[in-house]
Amino acid sequence: MSEAASARSRLAADRAAGIGPLEPMLRAWLPAQRWFAGKGRTISRLRAVSAAELLPPGSTPGLLHLLLDVDGDCYQLLLGIRPSLPPALAPTLIGHAEDGPYAGRAVYEALGDPRLAAMLLERLRSPGTLGPLRFDRDPQAAVPAGLVPRPLSGEQTNSSLIYGDSFILKVFRRVGPGVNPDLELPRALAAAGCARVPAPVAWYEAELPGSEPLTLGVLQPYLRGSDDGWQLALRRLGAGEDFAAEANALGRATAEVHSALAGTLPTLALGPEQTARLAAGMTARLAATAREVPALRAYEAGLRGAFDALAASRGTGVAAQRIHGDLHLGQTLRTLDGSWSLIDFEGEPARPLADRRRPEPAVRDIAGMLRSFDYAARSHRPFAPAWADDCRAAFCEGYARTTGRDPREDPVLLRAYETDKAVYEARYESRHRPDWLHVPMAAIRRLASGTDRSFGRAMPGPGSVARPGPATGAGPGAGSGETFPSLSPHPRPQPPRRPHT
Repeated sequence: MSEAASARSRLAADRAAGIGPLEPMLRAWLPAQRWFAGKGRTISRLRAVSAAELLPPGSTPGLLHLLLDVDGDCYQLLLGIRPSLPPALAPTLIGHAEDGPYAGRAVYEALGDPRLAAMLLERLRSPGTLGPLRFDRDPQAAVPAGLVPRPLSGEQTNSSLIYGDSFILKVFRRVGPGVNPDLELPRALAAAGCARVPAPVAWYEAELPGSEPLTLGVLQPYLRGSDDGWQLALRRLGAGEDFAAEANALGRATAEVHSALAGTLPTLALGPEQTARLAAGMTARLAATAREVPALRAYEAGLRGAFDALAASRGTGVAAQRIHGDLHLGQTLRTLDGSWSLIDFEGEPARPLADRRRPEPAVRDIAGMLRSFDYAARSHRPFAPAWADDCRAAFCEGYARTTGRDPREDPVLLRAYETDKAVYEARYESRHRPDWLHVPMAAIRRLASGTDRSFGRAMPGPGSVARPGPATGAGPGAGSGETFPSLSPHPRPQPPRRPHT
């Protein structure tokens, strides 16, 4: 680190110690942010973990990078500092410092300032360190200078910037020690030659004493003109059009990603004890949800049967590997050439990072996608069950075409994971969208009966799957949602989907 950079880092650390004058405004501002996980809760502890000024002291605007400990969670903030805000930046205002080194200046969300957003890209274009921050990039990737940034709206757990319709930078908000899967897995897939996931071209991390590096942001190609899978499915439904061919191709794409991950990163076989613990966790989640959601109680015994069957399947062994971890239609893109890409490998942001990096059965991703087709069909009026059945079957057939094994050939495992997903959805809808509780409850009634024809049936031959008839109307539209652990886009009203990240 250069002497000047070291001096800037020391100055920033001195200024941010205890975050002093900034603390009151941050306490008021943080709970209102979509990506803040502590909504509705009073902040008890707020302290600076690290600080670095990314521009020389006295620059206008200034740019301060902070990692904050907020009641045990670590958050990344990029703060702009100006004597006053121009009208265009007024919505980004956090507050005005009354004393301290920024006395009399406006403090604001830096990612909303094009000048500061452009500076962040320049840091990524020039690898190196600045205080606790380390910027790195793929030496083979060309990132032009002068790309115009614009923020991406509608996100819930992170913040993203699009640069010149060529690249997109995801800035992680809640961070922790260890490589984020959204950097780790796409890099591994790129090394394996899998083209289904855009490869990271640059990234930045924080290196703190006594800790593994924290992944803070990832820059990837922006897949301009791509169709979001969730929105595309809804459009097809609204137009009364078939989606089976797309679902089949999406199954093949998912299988290619799973195969590449299994061939590149460690795998393991869950033994009887591990499988029993897996089932016990599902059973515990069911019991907790039944206490909270009265509508679920009549089906609790039937649902528990899916988990009991999994626990009883001791000795069969369950293959586990690295997976997407939060797969649904909203995490997929159909590109201009008609192929499918999978995106957002971060996993469920509410889960600890160590949990998200553990190998899991690939069927968890498959169950997420099957539930996604059901959610899409039930967002339509009238409900289109044949459309959902068609998509579910086509997805499994496409997956089997690549791997040689149809996921429905392991009905015990598939039913357990889909049941676990539906139970989660019921709790979410009960808490946040009671008008949508009927969607997972329909699946719960089906799953509790233990007679679901989706499990254990032979693969249909060509032309044997029923096609949906014309649709007559569209269901609830997509809106914005709040931060909450997500297993699908459907428990959250879905914002307009970004073409990547």
